[in-house]
Parts: sequence; structure tokens; C-alpha cells
Amino acid sequence: MIEQQRTKVLKLAREALPHLGPEDVLNPFDFPELKAHPTFEYEDGILAGLISAQIALRAELRSRHAAAPGD
Repeated sequence: MIEQQRTKVLKLAREALPHLGPEDVLNPFDFPELKAHPTFEYEDGILAGLISAQIALRAELRSRHAAAPGD
């Protein structure tokens, strides 16, 4: 899901600026054209939410594993 969203965000960014690469999209504030794109920020926000959820899930799983008796 995250990779699909990353691909979508990069595609949208390249609609505004065709020369952008994956690293450029990590710093969209450097490109005012992305601010003006009608859906870039929305889709970038979805990507950020997916990544945050993944981080939270991994942290929860690690904490459960660390707290498991018998380890």
C-alpha cells in the first residue's frame, strides 16, 4: 500500500515538474509548483498517514514481543 501511494505521489509531482525524482518528493516545500497542484498535498498526506500507521504498528508489535513472558 505504501509503495503504491509513493508511486502515485511521484506521478502527481511529475505532472507539475517532470524532472522530479523520488528524493525531490521527500522535500516538496522546495517546489512551489507542488503547492499549486490540485491533489498533490492530499495524496502526500495520505502517504504520510500510511507511514505513520506502519511505524505505530511496528512499535506496538515490538513492545508486545519485549513484554512477552518467557523471552
